[in-house]
Amino acid sequence: MATTIDAGLDTLAEEAVVYAWPLYEMCRMRAATSPQRCETAGEAPAPQRWCNVFTHARKLLGPGKSRVVTPNNDTLYTNAWLDLGAGPLVIDVPDTAGRYYVLGLLDFYTNPFAHIGQRLTGTAARSFVLVPPGWRGEVPAAFDAPGARIEAPTRWLWVIGRILVDGPHDLPALHALQDGFVVRTLADWQAGAAPRPMAFDPACDPKAPPDAGHFAAQVQRALRENPPPARDADRLARYAALGLHPDAGALDDTQRDRLQDALARVLPRLRATEAGRAAASGWVAMPPVEANFGDDHRMRALVALKYIGMLESREATYPLAWHDAAGRALHGNHRYTLRFGPGELPPVEAFWSLTMYDSRDCMLVDNPIDRYAIGDRTPALRHDADGGLTLRIQHAAPADEAARANWLPAPAGAFYLCLRAYVPRAEMLDGRYALPPLQRLGDDA
Repeated sequence: MATTIDAGLDTLAEEAVVYAWPLYEMCRMRAATSPQRCETAGEAPAPQRWCNVFTHARKLLGPGKSRVVTPNNDTLYTNAWLDLGAGPLVIDVPDTAGRYYVLGLLDFYTNPFAHIGQRLTGTAARSFVLVPPGWRGEVPAAFDAPGARIEAPTRWLWVIGRILVDGPHDLPALHALQDGFVVRTLADWQAGAAPRPMAFDPACDPKAPPDAGHFAAQVQRALRENPPPARDADRLARYAALGLHPDAGALDDTQRDRLQDALARVLPRLRATEAGRAAASGWVAMPPVEANFGDDHRMRALVALKYIGMLESREATYPLAWHDAAGRALHGNHRYTLRFGPGELPPVEAFWSLTMYDSRDCMLVDNPIDRYAIGDRTPALRHDADGGLTLRIQHAAPADEAARANWLPAPAGAFYLCLRAYVPRAEMLDGRYALPPLQRLGDDA
């Protein structure tokens, strides 16, 4: 009987870890990325940080300059952690004059529940009100416009903004636009008052290993501040036996051991899981991400662990390639082509790019021409005689001038590629469009 009970608790602990991992990751990311200093409020007294304020990346990422893997080289990030505990917040966005941008809104369970930007709300200057769960107050008539009132599923939100940038020469214009993103309380917005960031204590060490005690403390607080959907009440009642419940306290020895063992089993399995589906061409399509993961807690945990902050697939999709058309791992010892036939470029409404990453650290690749990505905005690409486009992917510069114009430099060792497609058309999401395979040209470098 004891063995049966133990096995049941082990299974429950694994289920609980999968369910709760996104909450833990959000606590870690909030502690790691919320600012201790901001321009409008100065330095927050340690260990406090600021929320309800936008922070901006001012430079394009280069090799080794990112805290996240597979970094973006097409956009600058503009982020904010929002606490709706005191009531609605208003986000003002500037007129980007048609320039692509998106603010992706994640609830505390990592659901990308809303998007503000070109695809859904346009690029004109607008204001949006975010209201807390269950809030029934009145908002000004200005927020009667379609999409202007956003119902938040949780008290805490993470806003991850991306604004298109066309290289270093474009940065001054981008910085001016970034400064136009503002968050205020509804009362301050109505009064025309200046933004007032709010200090909070993240109470989390983002660099700590996933120790059971630290994990449980973060999850308990997250559950208290961000109650789960009503349909999860029975689930949380079962997890109380393991200390993963909003009303739970410090773990006892049995709970700590069970959770620690479950973390040791679950995390390696998730890391080893391939998130997408591989095509015969060698490309791996990312799983479709909707505005809510629903009851697919495993996929939610997998995305939180590997790709936290992903946008809804209708906003962006990211096929990856680690292998060529013959299933061989991509490596700088070889030369490759990626040819798009006439009319076969990635079908997007915004833009597409192909970015190079070193397999050792998942970072951008240092190269002599400072080209980390190539795509529809790359100047002076050479098209084929039939109107198609052939990209050259290799370590050494191609000898031919036309090939050099279309060259994406690779490292000397193993690498992988990410094709970013922003606002993909339906055929790219439902499988009707297939990316061409990577063809290996030879064994010489």
